[in-house]
Amino acid sequence: MIGVLGSGAFGTALAVSLARDGTPVTLWARNAGHVDEMVRTREHHCRLPGVRLPDLVSPTCDAADLAATETVLLASPAQSIPSVLAAFAEVLSGKTLVACCKGIDVTSGLGPASQIGRAVPTAVPAQLSGPGFAADIAAGLPTALTLAAPDDGTAADLQRRLSTSCLRLYRSTDISGVEIGGALKNVIAIACGMAVGAGLGESARAALMTRGFAEMVRFATARGAREETLAGLSGLGDLALTASSERSRNYAYGFRLGAKGRSDPTVTTEGIATARAVAGIAKAEAIQLPVITAVAEFLDGGLTMAQAVESLMGRPLRPE
Repeated sequence: MIGVLGSGAFGTALAVSLARDGTPVTLWARNAGHVDEMVRTREHHCRLPGVRLPDLVSPTCDAADLAATETVLLASPAQSIPSVLAAFAEVLSGKTLVACCKGIDVTSGLGPASQIGRAVPTAVPAQLSGPGFAADIAAGLPTALTLAAPDDGTAADLQRRLSTSCLRLYRSTDISGVEIGGALKNVIAIACGMAVGAGLGESARAALMTRGFAEMVRFATARGAREETLAGLSGLGDLALTASSERSRNYAYGFRLGAKGRSDPTVTTEGIATARAVAGIAKAEAIQLPVITAVAEFLDGGLTMAQAVESLMGRPLRPE
């Protein structure tokens, strides 16, 4: 049995995909009323309307129900992972915990799987990431993601148990690389959305994707990750999807920023917190990340759109 902690669109989609292939899933949700509705209608009306929850999905709001599971998928937003791990530390102790969210924590500077080791030392941490929209996974459309674990044996076991007929998982032992690729692509997606929203054109988006990917690699390798990991699904693959689709929350948010010419403090998107966290780390460690830094400064009101473009286009000429 697999546990899914978090009943948002992605967590629910993973539960649906696993259950369709015969794996019993305990799906934990915070709200009791929400759980009652899922049990009664067998549907997640808010996040995945029209998608039936298979009979093998058991919605619950009782954390004790996760005790019977050996593996738990953490599908809460990245910035809430510290509080989730603290609240559920006892029930999650000794389990394999697979982080299914993407981001860098603004307080610790760590990715989701790296936080697991600190908060629940007895747990085995893993990270799932890559180019997959929840709606596509829930609909049974072909999707491929990367699953990283501390050793190849653990990764292979999880790969076997979590892959489905429509969800193909590739394994890795580079947890840091998979975490960073999934987190930073959100920031680059915001930048690409800003460019298109501001009317700068498709050429500008292509340039931002390419130079942004170079920054993803630069930051990841400076933090001990392997460059080839960033060239895979959890880096380049996820960037290609997120920075070019209006279905991407980060790209759509960036588009609105570019069109309005100013930041919206009322919106919560994973790439916002990650931009600030990574820009701070880059400054402290002298890592050159001009695109990510420009996004963070724009979000904080330190740059206008015109100044952001000028700061990037006016950089010293250099070899690629």
